[in-house]
Amino acid sequence: MTQILLDGTASVQGDDRPVDCLGNLQARRGVDGVGFIPTNLFAEFSVVTSHEPPPHSPSPDSTTTADVSLDDLQTLIRRMYFEKDQARGIEGTFMWFMEEVGELSAALRSGTHQERLGEFADVLAWLTTLANVAGVRLSDAVAFKYGAGCPGCGQFACQCAMSGKP
Repeated sequence: MTQILLDGTASVQGDDRPVDCLGNLQARRGVDGVGFIPTNLFAEFSVVTSHEPPPHSPSPDSTTTADVSLDDLQTLIRRMYFEKDQARGIEGTFMWFMEEVGELSAALRSGTHQERLGEFADVLAWLTTLANVAGVRLSDAVAFKYGAGCPGCGQFACQCAMSGKP
């Protein structure tokens, strides 16, 4: 399991070298800069803000887990909804996705933590549904676009000007 901390540090269980956001071990810094050694491009990883569990997380002895890979999520959503999603089509699915984005916006403005959890999950589920209907594997899309760092500057800690994306 790779654990990526929001303070910029990360580790792979059993290895103390830093990793990038896709679970690739960082090689030694050389003349060419920093290289990355793929460990498992689609490895499960979790992002945490500190070494302490967040206040609303399940307890460590809970039977549920928050570690879900993109592939696992995509498979789950496909199994539950694909027939309906395919019948609805991309246009109808996109409208539902946008409705959920609006609900997330409202929850971020004035919702409770529980409401935000639900809306983030809904947006992610509808995005996953769109990917399923469009025939896109989300983990491939993420690796393609962000696997080598920021698409703008190529760094894993973005150095792009604040005036533009990202």
